Amino acid sequence: MTYQRCISVTLLVVGAWCGFSSGDVGDFSPCLKFFYQGWPPKGIAGTPICQRYENQYRFATLYGRSRRSPWFSAYVFSRPEGKRPRGHWKYEPQLAYPTAGGNMAYFPKSKLDPNVAESQAVPQDYSNSSYTRGHLNPSLHHQDRTDRKATFTLTNVAPQREGSNDGPWATFESQVNKTLSEYCKGVAYVVTGVIPYLKERWIKQRRVAIPEYYWSAYCCPSYSQSLPESLSKRFPTLAAIGRNDPNSTEEIVPVDRSKKKPFLGYDVRPMSLQTLEMYLTKRYGTNFSVFYEQCSGS
Repeated sequence: MTYQRCISVTLLVVGAWCGFSSGDVGDFSPCLKFFYQGWPPKGIAGTPICQRYENQYRFATLYGRSRRSPWFSAYVFSRPEGKRPRGHWKYEPQLAYPTAGGNMAYFPKSKLDPNVAESQAVPQDYSNSSYTRGHLNPSLHHQDRTDRKATFTLTNVAPQREGSNDGPWATFESQVNKTLSEYCKGVAYVVTGVIPYLKERWIKQRRVAIPEYYWSAYCCPSYSQSLPESLSKRFPTLAAIGRNDPNSTEEIVPVDRSKKKPFLGYDVRPMSLQTLEMYLTKRYGTNFSVFYEQCSGS
């Protein structure tokens, strides 16, 4: 059975969520406010996490337990203020212990709990790996400082090459920040995820799966009616796919050869929501929908 065929069989609709049956892990019900019309993306299965920090839900993540990395994170955008907070990394206790408290916890300075290390990624996975910790829900897209701190959990990151994380993908995140801050007049919903290799690749001896691409899409149903012509196709939705491997083929994202290292080959291609869903459907082998009725406002 090919890997893509295997994806088709095993990655069912999110309605078939796998995971725990109660608590903040295993059910999106407590945090549906982070999805447009309370409707999580459909087309991939995983373990839902309502990411809680300091007793409040901050965003939502669909986690791949066997991959020890997220499939996507969903959040509500707000205009950022102040400097980026320091990254004190956290983990999800309920992935290791279903009856644990719902708040994400800081990694201990002492020896790691083996149950935590088995259930999810830990800081040591990224040490000397040649990959950075790539946020799906970026600190840059939040105003409240506590919301920004909450993004620094390893259940919200995947292995990302520095050339992508500090280069074209960071530029794309900044462009989304500027566009939504200036022209979105209502609530903006964002979902950011990863696309796996057809044959999985890993860091640290099958510890954490490496994505071949990052993807993102936003939904802003209420926006300024005096958009510049250059932004007319960026509302109510915009999507993008970014390369995480300079050696990937160029069928999805072409390479701009005029760029120089270390950013050569890490291009980001903006596209329509429909085009993104086409690529996700093709890679996962099942219909993939990011937003309810494609953010139609109905």
